[in-house]
Amino acid sequence: MAKKLWGGRFGKKTDPLVEEFTKSIQYDYKLAKADIAGSLFHIQVLKKCTYLSAGEFNKLHKALKDISHSLDKNTFKFDKNSEDIHTNIQSILAQKVGALALKLHTARSRNDQVAFATKVYCKLAISGTLGLAEELTEALGSLGAKNGQVIIPGFTHMQHAQPVYLKDYLGAYIEMLDRDQDRLEYISKNIKLTLGSGALAGTPVRAEMYEFKAGVEAPDNSLDSVSDRDFVIEIISALSILAMHLSRMAEDLIIWSTKEFDFIEIDEAFCTGSSLMPQKKNADVLELVRGYAGRLYGNLVSVLTMMKGLPLTYNRDMQLDKEPLFNSFEIVSSELKVLAGLIKTLKFNKAKIAEHLKDEGLYATDIVYYLVNKKIAFKEAHTIVGKLVKYSLDNGIEIKDMPEPLLKKFSVKFVKKEIVKLFDPIVSVKSKKSIKRG
Repeated sequence: MAKKLWGGRFGKKTDPLVEEFTKSIQYDYKLAKADIAGSLFHIQVLKKCTYLSAGEFNKLHKALKDISHSLDKNTFKFDKNSEDIHTNIQSILAQKVGALALKLHTARSRNDQVAFATKVYCKLAISGTLGLAEELTEALGSLGAKNGQVIIPGFTHMQHAQPVYLKDYLGAYIEMLDRDQDRLEYISKNIKLTLGSGALAGTPVRAEMYEFKAGVEAPDNSLDSVSDRDFVIEIISALSILAMHLSRMAEDLIIWSTKEFDFIEIDEAFCTGSSLMPQKKNADVLELVRGYAGRLYGNLVSVLTMMKGLPLTYNRDMQLDKEPLFNSFEIVSSELKVLAGLIKTLKFNKAKIAEHLKDEGLYATDIVYYLVNKKIAFKEAHTIVGKLVKYSLDNGIEIKDMPEPLLKKFSVKFVKKEIVKLFDPIVSVKSKKSIKRG
């Protein structure tokens, strides 16, 4: 067991059950790089205020850099028996510089150390997530451009609604992803990296000593700084919304891939089979994307619930924000990667889509506007077309096959040769002028 960062007041060894119950090394090892970054800032503070000599600073700086390099090279020795990653790193530092490592904790508490490291981790993880989201956005944009003239049925309530460009359908998910990226960028921008809170009351070091060009600063309120986990909740919330968007996309693709729709073919490399039924080609990747949204929601609720009753300032409960945070980033990152790959393989069954576009119901609204353009009030035109559609369905006759005298029974404004032209997906989509298309 690594030597603890506390213990002078205790006369007994910690019960092994407590050791096992309270340790967090099994998941907070992910904070290793961020923790070292905080220590590198902190020794600069200690040097500025003469708690460290230039020689001591140099030794600690080299040792911390060496530990950081070992993380980069995957040679760092994670001690699963350490209380946490901070203790683990402190122990390795002590092996390198001896008693000098004890000075590192001057004007510092794990309370602000953990908060700082978690914020650094979040900024880095957000940056990585933004890059992956952009890759998926580009894949969707490329797929839309490649199928720029493809028109598909649009849906409301899972019923045929109106024809739309496929690129606009895919573009809707691009808009969602753009909002997701904006949310995450905003959260990252507003995460303040602070040092100098100590356990809760601040430190003897003057505030200006904590000012760095890298955006590190002294806290405005040290009590809030060590006990704030709003940024964790905001991040998991933003990731939950992103996961919801990915789940909706997955659901659309699952539906489109069914025999009943048959709009798309998903590459076999992104599907799985059945252990019993040899014919099956299952969109398991998409189903898991859909399912993982629930995990993200659970992570959000768990941290909100954990924080709701905590008195100021730091409480050990806050240790439990790490697993939901790390897990949320991991899930979303994996989803973004696999979806970007899957989207690039999609092929569209244009013949099957064309069959769906024959449904006259898709053009009912176009007929309404046809009447509106002939000076009939919208609501009246809506009622006329509704009756026309009902007659068509009840009598098994398509509108475009009705003779003109029959059409005029619904409205004298109807001219058959004009009506027939409306049952065209190209005419329908081009009639929509309000959309800002690049």
